Amino acid sequence: MEPKAARLSRTVLTEIILPADTNYHNTVFGGRVMQYIDKVATIASMRHCRKSVVTASSDSLDFFAPVKLGEAIQLEAFVTWTHRSSMEVYVKIESENLLTGEKKRTATSFLTFVALDEHGQPCPVPGIIAETDEEKKLFESAEARFTARKLRKEERH
Repeated sequence: MEPKAARLSRTVLTEIILPADTNYHNTVFGGRVMQYIDKVATIASMRHCRKSVVTASSDSLDFFAPVKLGEAIQLEAFVTWTHRSSMEVYVKIESENLLTGEKKRTATSFLTFVALDEHGQPCPVPGIIAETDEEKKLFESAEARFTARKLRKEERH
């Protein structure tokens, strides 16, 4: 199976934050952000392997700034690393004040997805070709995250 460039999995999701998306601070619910993250990361992982996938883990979600009512939220996801049937996906989240154009880094997240064959069993996925500085940095640090994830799961199981 030939490796694929990380850029081929890049997926962008943009939404406007409406009243139903917000909490009593008039900022987006964290759970809504998590829903968007899972959605955009699912698409990125399916683009990489062209198979059905399931979310295996959500390693981290670090918030840096709130997204306010009326702002746009933009999520960008791409596959950073693979291991047999699993894919690590990085998601970066940015908010934009649509009236001023001001943009802020809102959050980042790492998730792991597993590719499934037609019988619902894990199946091999292509490797990753990291091209940009960002992709290379994330690729080079991915094995350490994989090891930490594996240890964490063993400790909890």
